[in-house]
Amino acid sequence: MLIEHTTPLGAALTVTGSSDRGPRTHNADAYASHRRTFVLVDGVGDSAAATEAAHAAAQAAALLTDPVAAIFAARDALQLHTGDAVIVVAVARVEGGFDLAWAGDARAYASDGEDLVQVTTDHTVAEYFRERGVVPQPRLEHVVTNTVRHATPENIGRATTRAPRLVLASDGVYGPLGHNGIEAIMAGHASADRLVRAALYAGGTDNATALVVT
Repeated sequence: MLIEHTTPLGAALTVTGSSDRGPRTHNADAYASHRRTFVLVDGVGDSAAATEAAHAAAQAAALLTDPVAAIFAARDALQLHTGDAVIVVAVARVEGGFDLAWAGDARAYASDGEDLVQVTTDHTVAEYFRERGVVPQPRLEHVVTNTVRHATPENIGRATTRAPRLVLASDGVYGPLGHNGIEAIMAGHASADRLVRAALYAGGTDNATALVVT
């Protein structure tokens, strides 16, 4: 079942969030937002444990306004759970733009309403090989090298963008849609619901979850 909401964040920002279980048994994706913090978490596996871990991580991370500290809060929350997850956190800056941190292959894309730029770099075996000039096998795109449970100050990804629009997406969204599909949707009437529905229509076989901040 698709879950979607829209929240106005003062005069400048609005966030839409949407998630669908897709053909999986469990929806192990989760998202949360609180004030200026936006979080998307993708549980590792298709299980109740992954679902519980994702929701616990998302809720804990959303309470902080430093994206790195938010990931450590998510890591601490997982001590009460057996599952694991990947995460991306974005915090809106007062002067505009966003500060981001991530662990795993949940992604953030920045948009100016026309062009789309992937802000995060996947923590996967495939990306490890690409950075070293080796073309990876497709299956390695889904093998993560970092997760919430294994996050450290050294291996957390960090980035900053001045773009006015941001998309946080699980692989169930960016996998089926690709860069061009997300860019086309963000150039129009952008919403998380449109991204999730388009990903499932494109044949997505995973949980599909997105946050759009505009």
